[in-house]
Amino acid sequence: MKMKAEVFLPEDYRPADSEPFMNERQTEYFRRKLLNWKAELLEDSRDTVAGMKDQTRNIPDVADRASEETDRALELRTRDRQRKLVNKIDAALRRIEEGEYGYCEITGEPISLKRLDARPIATMSLEAQERHERREKVHRDD
Repeated sequence: MKMKAEVFLPEDYRPADSEPFMNERQTEYFRRKLLNWKAELLEDSRDTVAGMKDQTRNIPDVADRASEETDRALELRTRDRQRKLVNKIDAALRRIEEGEYGYCEITGEPISLKRLDARPIATMSLEAQERHERREKVHRDD
């Protein structure tokens, strides 16, 4: 297994269009951004599970019980969305390892740094994403 050298990133580093696309610094920036995001989601998930274990109790008032069940269902839906997000983060991290990160899966063109910074799990350029959504909408209306 090949060991990678640690890439130095200044704390205030932001990827810039003036540097080569997906150079070591940009790749490391997005890798760290994805890992931090994943760690936050997993921490939230642990907090939710712990909170749900603490909240399991018998509530005699029907309205209060219904309210708590609604809150719990909403929390579980949120956690499910976050679980799916963690899977997308893992896929993005795999693309980084494979050298495919930052390139549109449809066109092969670079995805803008602005888009990747805002949505580091993006797999398509903005243009390809918009075309995809238009096609999806057309087919959904059938």
